[in-house]
Amino acid sequence: MLDRTTIREETDRVRWALEVRGDDEGLLDELLAVDERWRELKGRGDSLRHERNVVSERIGELKRAGKAAEDEIARSNELKQELDAIEAEADELEADLESKLLEIPQIPYEGIPVGADEADNVERRREGFAELRALPDPVVPHYDIGEDLEIIDEARAAKTSGSGFYFLKGDGARLEHALIQFMLDLHREEHGYHDVFPPIPISSEAMTGTGQLPKFAEDSYELAGEDLWLCPTAEVPVTNMYRDEILLPEDLPVKHQAYTPNFRREAGEHGTQTRGIVRVHQFNKVELVNFVEPEESDERLEALLDEAEEILRRLELPYRVLELCSSDLTFASAKTYDIEVWAPADDMPDGPDRGGRWLEVSSASNFGAFQARRAGLRYRPAHHESAEYLHTLNASGTALPRIMVAILEYYQNPDGTVTVPEAIRPYLGGQKRIEGHDPIGETAVGEGS
Repeated sequence: MLDRTTIREETDRVRWALEVRGDDEGLLDELLAVDERWRELKGRGDSLRHERNVVSERIGELKRAGKAAEDEIARSNELKQELDAIEAEADELEADLESKLLEIPQIPYEGIPVGADEADNVERRREGFAELRALPDPVVPHYDIGEDLEIIDEARAAKTSGSGFYFLKGDGARLEHALIQFMLDLHREEHGYHDVFPPIPISSEAMTGTGQLPKFAEDSYELAGEDLWLCPTAEVPVTNMYRDEILLPEDLPVKHQAYTPNFRREAGEHGTQTRGIVRVHQFNKVELVNFVEPEESDERLEALLDEAEEILRRLELPYRVLELCSSDLTFASAKTYDIEVWAPADDMPDGPDRGGRWLEVSSASNFGAFQARRAGLRYRPAHHESAEYLHTLNASGTALPRIMVAILEYYQNPDGTVTVPEAIRPYLGGQKRIEGHDPIGETAVGEGS
């Protein structure tokens, strides 16, 4: 969150941030009005306390002199009543201020693209298109080949959980497990990450700490009767591990990775009313979470992006890198790169020359001190110095369903099989192809048979 000093002293900068993000500036005006009234009350309260102290001293003097002090006592009582009323109103305004501050988004870093929507994101580069593998014509969409190979089952998932969920079966499930372990091993052994396996239910306080609440409550799953939410991303529990703690320089940088299942409602226009596993309510992801000293965060963002890209390089999947424009940044982000993998099955106007579509598999973001201030994440630059807010960053390393989509479409063969990327064959016992087989798929008896 932004602090009150920034809101008061850099109002034009905050207003610019809201403008380029496409957010309503009305909340800022309300916040400023509340803050002004709060400061008036605090000033009036200080004056009343001073006057009451003077009156109390006068009462003491009169009593020591054996004189009547009824007028002074009456005035002291009047001052107390007025002060109590002012403090009560100030406390209400304080709570209102804190609530409104939680709804003000991060200020984008200078130099990011300013744009009205995702069409204004800037493509920085494409990788892996120099030597594309030979593809069938046409390329079969992942949901059809997944069904043909009997490794993706949306129909049965609808019976257990409703739309927006899916079963992975046989080699599909094995491929998912292989990808997760491949990512964890790579980031641990080559990028220096420490493994964390966090709890899945998360408190409202933790969700607020990273900016999911109150902004994204509608997109999150809340547990009925509990102050708990299903994990929308491992960023939330892993970042909040250190909430209200003060780290030392030797503790930094923090580089944690976590695999979790993640849950999102995907409310609104980007819902789950389409076939396949591109937009679903539950998905697996390996998340990379970093804490660094402020002066190192820009450089760390570039390194974090490279770490996430390495997954796609090893899998030999074509992809591109976008720098997000101001209006496409997430609530807490000051600067973000998106990595989008190429899925060649669908003929989309925004795909490469060979058609297909782009699927986001990672967002590498620098949040500056925004999350740290919300969650009380500080470090002490030196043992004798005051604690300061550190900077937080994260990236998916990477999200699984869309990687699965890209593999099923990019690595498919004319005979309907799918080649296993060489990098993950060791995790599948050396298996080179997915040929598919559901041992009960052809013999199951449906209702009414």
